[in-house]
Amino acid sequence: MLKFAQRIAAVALLGSLMASAGCFSRAITTPPVWLPEASATVPAVLVTETTRPLPDPRERTASPSSQTARESEAPPSDNTVHGWYYTPNAQHRPPRVPNEAATFLARYRGRYLGPDPKLVYLTFDAGYENGQTTRILDALAHNHVRATFFVTESYIRANPDLVRRMVREGHTVGNHSATHPSMPSLASDPAAFARELERTEAAFREVTGTQMARVFRPPKGEYSALSLYRTAALGYESVFWSFAHRDWLADDQPPPNITVRRILDGSHPGAIYLLHAVSSSNADALDEAIEGLRRQGYGFGTLGS
Repeated sequence: MLKFAQRIAAVALLGSLMASAGCFSRAITTPPVWLPEASATVPAVLVTETTRPLPDPRERTASPSSQTARESEAPPSDNTVHGWYYTPNAQHRPPRVPNEAATFLARYRGRYLGPDPKLVYLTFDAGYENGQTTRILDALAHNHVRATFFVTESYIRANPDLVRRMVREGHTVGNHSATHPSMPSLASDPAAFARELERTEAAFREVTGTQMARVFRPPKGEYSALSLYRTAALGYESVFWSFAHRDWLADDQPPPNITVRRILDGSHPGAIYLLHAVSSSNADALDEAIEGLRRQGYGFGTLGS
């Protein structure tokens, strides 16, 4: 059992993590709720009205007239940079996000929860290769799980065989930009913004002969109303996350058992897990984590398919 001071320190660390899971650092105004370590036995999560995820933002504005109006509306003037974060809980319920973030997602085709509360969604960000993606793909294949990979242009060009394997084994491959910029920094220049996505699409098409899924993971977790608008105008859904942990530092990895505990403690209906493909801990933990999530009653889904 953690002592009180240790628990407070852990909350502060988790607060920083939620702000930096997309590889950025911003202050958080609402501290996350303490999420306890996993117990030896985790009860199955029952999908009830109290544990169902928040409605898909697109479902809240699904009428044809509202969709037509949105497609023809002028770009928003607001390009204030926000960093994605959420407030976890200890009840295996979908976490809360700031009201403004929820409003943006509903208006500009974004999500942080998957569409099916009976499933969880493993997503892997891949900006460079660290020798772990083959192990991750092996574990997914062994467990008959399909995931969603978000890749950059440089990753595609440097690792064409891995990208082709992702496609061949039924995984969804989404867009993580060409050069991993903060997208609001380009949002005032529509052509420069579009090039970030189109260059990645073109590289993927050259390597695989197929079209990239129309899902986009904003680099660094940074967004604005204008950047989300431009992403939607290019035909993409912006995909954030409802779980992340400190896994992106290749030379400072948590022990695999801690990663398993975090993944199982953080489960909730429709969870979108942000995991980094450079993480040896994620690769080591994946078999046990998948088994544990299945024991909790979840299946696995992909996004953008």
